[in-house]
Order: sequence, then C-alpha cells, then structure tokens
Amino acid sequence: MQEGPLSGHFTYGRLLRFTVPSVIMMIFVSIYGVVDGIFVSNYAGKTPFAAVNLIFPFLMVLSAIGFMIGSGGSALIGKTLGEGDRERADSLFSMLLVLSFVGASVLSVLGLIFLRPISALLGAEGEMLECCVIYGRILLISLPAFVLQNEFQSFFVTAGKPRLGLLVTVMAGVMNIVLDALFVAGFRWGLVGAAFATAISQMVGGILPFCYFCRRNGSLLRIRRFSLDGRALLRVCTNGSSELMSNLSMSLVSMLYNVQLLRWAGENGIAAYGVVMYVNFIFISVFIGYSVGSAPPVSFHFGAGDRREMRSLLRKSTVLMVSAGALLTAVALLLAPFLSGAFVGYDPELYEMTVRAFQLCSLAFLVTGVNIYGSAYFTALNNGLVSAVLSFSRTLVFQLTALYVLPLWLGLDGIWLAGLASEVLCMIMTVFFLGHAQRRGALRLTE
Repeated sequence: MQEGPLSGHFTYGRLLRFTVPSVIMMIFVSIYGVVDGIFVSNYAGKTPFAAVNLIFPFLMVLSAIGFMIGSGGSALIGKTLGEGDRERADSLFSMLLVLSFVGASVLSVLGLIFLRPISALLGAEGEMLECCVIYGRILLISLPAFVLQNEFQSFFVTAGKPRLGLLVTVMAGVMNIVLDALFVAGFRWGLVGAAFATAISQMVGGILPFCYFCRRNGSLLRIRRFSLDGRALLRVCTNGSSELMSNLSMSLVSMLYNVQLLRWAGENGIAAYGVVMYVNFIFISVFIGYSVGSAPPVSFHFGAGDRREMRSLLRKSTVLMVSAGALLTAVALLLAPFLSGAFVGYDPELYEMTVRAFQLCSLAFLVTGVNIYGSAYFTALNNGLVSAVLSFSRTLVFQLTALYVLPLWLGLDGIWLAGLASEVLCMIMTVFFLGHAQRRGALRLTE
C-alpha cells in the first residue's frame, strides 16, 4: 500500500485530527450566508432579508454541480491513489476541474437570463422581486468560482492537505465578514453590498486553490495536461449523484417551505425560516465537514482492499456522529434565543416565531449526522446508487411528505417539525443499508 496521509490505521485521535480542518472549513463556508443574513436583516430590513432567503435556494441549485464533482471525483481519485496510480489521479483531477468550470459558466449565463421569471414564480413581487433580481445577478457572476470552491473542499482532503484547504476557506470567510461590515454597515450599500461581499469571497475561495494546484506543490495532486475520459466522468457523476440530488432536493424543498410558510405565516414565516436555515447550516456543517474529511481515507482503503480498516472507520464515525448530534442539539436549544435575536431582535413578533421554529427544528440534529455520514460512506465506496437513494429519500421524499402532512395536524409547528420526521425515517433506512453492507462485507456491495 502506498504510504501517505490517507494510509495506515486511523485511531479516534488521528481521525479527528484529519477531519477537524474539514469541519472548520465547512463552518466558515456556512458563515457566508449567515453574515449576509445578519447584515441584510439589520441594515437593509425584513423585505430584502426575505428576498435573499427566497432566491438563495435557486442559486444553490445551480452550484450543486460542484458538490457532485467534488464528492464523486474525490471518491474516484482517492481510490486511484490507493491503487498507486498518481499520474491517472492527476489527469482525472485536472479534467474534472476544467469541465466543471465550463459547465458552471453555462449555468451562470442561463441563470442570469431566467432569474426574474423564476423569482416571480417563487412568489416574489414588488420590492421583494427587485431585491431577488439584484442579489441573484451579482452572485451568478461568481458562480463558476463558487463551484470550484465547493469542489476544493473535497479535493484538498484527497490531496492530503486538509489544513491548507482550511486556511484558504478561513481567508475567504474572514474576507466576507470584513467586506460585509465595510460595504453594508460602513458604506450603507445594503443588499448590493452584501452580494458583492459574498461574490468576492467566493472568488477568493475558488481561484486561490486553482493557482496552488497549477504549480508544483507538496500535495498528492496537481493540475496537468489531460485527455477526456468519458467513462470516468460518467462514473464520477453517477457516484456523486447522491450529493447532487441532496443539494437539488434541499433547494427544492426550501422553495416549497417558503410557499407553505407564505400560506401559513406570511412574510414573517419566510424570514423566520431564513434565520433557522442560516444558523442550522452552521450546525449541520459539522456533520458535512466530517463526512467530507473522512471519505478520502475510506476510498483509499477501499482501493487498497483493506476491509478491516474500512469497518473500523465506519464504527468510529458512527460513534462520533451520534455524540456530536446530542451535543449540537443541546447547544442549539440553549442558544436559540440569542441567535434569533441577532437576526430579528428588532421585531418582537418575528423574534418569538423564530425562537419557536429554531427550537423545534434543532431536534433533528439528534439523527442528522448519522444520515449524512451514511450517504457519504457509500459515496466513498464508489456506490453512488445506495448513496443517492438515501439522499433522495432524506432530502426530498420524506421532507415533502412531512411538510404537507404534519401541518394538517399540528399547524405551523408541523412545518418546523417536518425535518425531524424526515431524519428519523431516513435513519431507519440508513441503519438498514449499513447493516446490510456489514453483513455482506462492505466491498461486495460496491462491486
């Protein structure tokens, strides 16, 4: 087996040291939206804040290609490195980056063309419609860089440089905070300032890593000349389809949440949901970051044929996800009043609704980590089918069912509890698939 940062036995300590940079990296990525939300809500007002929440899911739909290529490509590249073929790994890495940049550029143009009618279709009108268009246009310009940034979150770990990836992400996150304070609070540019702050920070997060991998470096990967490999590209897209489906589904569900909330609670409902989603993403980023960070070692040992280490990684990760879920739930319940006040403390009625929503939605953290890791584990094994089934069920089928059924019994609280119901149902499915994989020896399921 090739020696390197992905090989050898992972104790709890080594596993945490390896994944913590990815966790912190994802937390800083989530700060983009949170910082924008705080500044927009407090300095621009409730309507621009609601507009950002309404259009942001559409922007995430367009950027989902980055999560697909990042996760699916990382799994294949990690497996290739485990097999000892560094040259092919570089070729795959280079091809995926170039093709995803081209694809994201096309999506950016299409998004600019259809932004206004889509905003209107989502229910925006009047001032909210104009705010959606202004914010969306600026962020669509930086979409190709944002897609690359999403991919590099996985590729830095696969390249054996999680700390360097963390450094780049921290730089981009800090820049976003500073520019928000300057543009929104200082220059009083409002929604436009928040959009430019996010766009510039996304460019930093996408362009700097690209420059690093273009030159000689100390990582396991480098951008080189490549030849198109259609079969490998199809495999990457198929294997990463779970992450693509997860992000598409979450964005679609977010749009439908907004539709339901407009019906049950009006503009206040959308604003409250926006606060919950901003802050919840910080908590969920812990699970996502761990899954991103722990996937390359699984793929590497899969490529090396070490089933014992794969089972060890699964056991340790399950324990860590369950423990983190309990801790994050307690922290979220405790901080709900403070975090809600940071966004909407200026409006007592909206604040009260937001605290209630935050507390009910936070209960889902108890099981979310197991579900996110379970899907990522199968992606790391290059088993995109099972991973896609888990992601599709969790983020779309179960969510939509709960979103439209629970309010009939519980009213507005049913909307806030839909996430918990979805996660519980998905956990049952995840445990079943993981148990089945263990009984059959994990490797067989992927062959």
